[in-house]
Amino acid sequence: MCGIGGELRLDGGEPDWTLMGRMLQRLARRGPDHEGTWSDGPVLLGHRRLSVIDLSDRSNQPMVDSDLGLALVFNGAIYNYRELRRELLAKGYRFFSEGDTEVILKAYAEWGEHCVEHLLGMFAFAIWNIRERSLFLARDRLGIKPLYYSRSAQAFRFASNSQALLEAPDVDTAIDPVGLHHQLTLHAVIPAPRTLLRGIRKLAPATTLTLDAYGRERSRTYWRLRAQRPDTPRSEAEWTEAVHDALRLAVRRRLDVADVPVGVLLSGGLDSSLLVALLAESGVRDLRTFSVGFEDQPEEKGSEFEYSDPVAARYQTRHHKYLIPNDQVLKRLPEAVTCMAEPMVGQDAVAFFLLAEQVSQAVKVVQSGQGADEVFGGYFWYPRMAADTGSDLERFRRHYFDRDHAEWLDTVAPAYHGPDHSAMLIAERLAEPGADTYLDQVLRLDVTTLIVDDPVKRVDNMTMAWGLEARVPFLDHELVELAMQLPPELKIGGDGKHVLKKIARGLLPDAVIDRPKGYFPVPALKFVRGPFLDFMREVLDSRACRERGLLQRPYLDKLLAEPEQHHTRLLGSKLWHAALLELWLQLNVDSAKRGAATPASPLV
Repeated sequence: MCGIGGELRLDGGEPDWTLMGRMLQRLARRGPDHEGTWSDGPVLLGHRRLSVIDLSDRSNQPMVDSDLGLALVFNGAIYNYRELRRELLAKGYRFFSEGDTEVILKAYAEWGEHCVEHLLGMFAFAIWNIRERSLFLARDRLGIKPLYYSRSAQAFRFASNSQALLEAPDVDTAIDPVGLHHQLTLHAVIPAPRTLLRGIRKLAPATTLTLDAYGRERSRTYWRLRAQRPDTPRSEAEWTEAVHDALRLAVRRRLDVADVPVGVLLSGGLDSSLLVALLAESGVRDLRTFSVGFEDQPEEKGSEFEYSDPVAARYQTRHHKYLIPNDQVLKRLPEAVTCMAEPMVGQDAVAFFLLAEQVSQAVKVVQSGQGADEVFGGYFWYPRMAADTGSDLERFRRHYFDRDHAEWLDTVAPAYHGPDHSAMLIAERLAEPGADTYLDQVLRLDVTTLIVDDPVKRVDNMTMAWGLEARVPFLDHELVELAMQLPPELKIGGDGKHVLKKIARGLLPDAVIDRPKGYFPVPALKFVRGPFLDFMREVLDSRACRERGLLQRPYLDKLLAEPEQHHTRLLGSKLWHAALLELWLQLNVDSAKRGAATPASPLV
């Protein structure tokens, strides 16, 4: 798990080593253990390493194989690398290291751009082919690992976060109106390839991109998810057994492929609690678990310790609890925002940031339960969508969109007005073939598009800000493929995640299984009052916000006048959404324009 960056000159010039130094500084939190650079003619590769597999210097990056004529920078973990290594050894390849990085190099040498079909894991990587003078980039099937890029007349650049790309002076930082529409409509989800900024794009999940020495591009989608019943029907018991086996394997894979201890982020919900149970079921002893809680609000509790404590006690884990007071949340909020590659409104972003800070002092790798709700139908809006009537788009819009288009027009300045971009995108994605029912369409859309930026991106950004690798077993692509074949009633039945609850019965306390759906709460970012209201008012009343003119003042004044009255359909604060967007622009884009130094960090 690491931070990667690179530059391919398109104008015949030499790569900018000074710029690469600044880019790597922006990536340093992702990889505190080693920094490396390598160049060949028009290309310059940079890497920050978090040592998890093969801790020796032999697995430092950029990794170069002179015999094969290849150089690689890689972020992620390949869970089947040992099996691939044996296969490649049998084909005559020789290895100089013991980790998964070199396996990717050899796999590319053997299978070319089709190497990605052989990889099981989470990954974003770039390979420079020294002989063919081409650059090959790839991202994992479900977009667990990020990969951003920018292109100008002078150069093509890529990095694990947008902050590294913003170090280049020629990046277009103007707001992308389409990206802005998605940001404020789809719960801060901006589907690839767009971002909020015109000059920065991101590689889509399950996609490769090849550039030759002249900058000509060729992209390929190498995996598509289908949501259809199999030809041979299965009983509920057979489905439950199949999912249990696949989930057990996914958890085990993410435990075995590490040369350091692996813990679990235990929220107290069904998903993370089930991970603890399955690890114990697999024979793991001395398991470390970590929980975080925040101050209660009258409307909502700020911790789920009452559920996480019994799970830790049942399996006798080495349990760590952290209770974060509100003044600490507010104090650390700007720092968390500087670690967001894109503005992320989920209130649990800062929760993960503060939890990861503590957990990273004990372990380098954790398993986390993200993805279970999307894969197995756990959210409250799924059955509502399924029961609704009207067009596919309208059923989705009424239960998910943060703002309808008319409100969006009131939210942003007229310069950004245009058609209902989010509606067009969602209608197109829902209509793609390969889904049996409307709920199948929705869950496939969520798993392949929406989940990538909410919550998968949050988990990656906030944990990697502390050099902590988060692994997500529920997004094992083989498990996901199986889950998409499940009949809808085995997902949304029983208030959601029916099949997971069947698996959990007897492994977990009934109170954890039967509890109402919970979230990773930071109530102060949902029910905005007191110092949090003062902070958001200061952001939105700032000179920078007024001069930017992105958000319309009458709309902001309405939110500020009644901060607790304006929530989205997914129960987020619209005031927080607006303040977070402006704060992200100030701390990341504006500071880059000013040439500000990287914010202070223990790891930088």
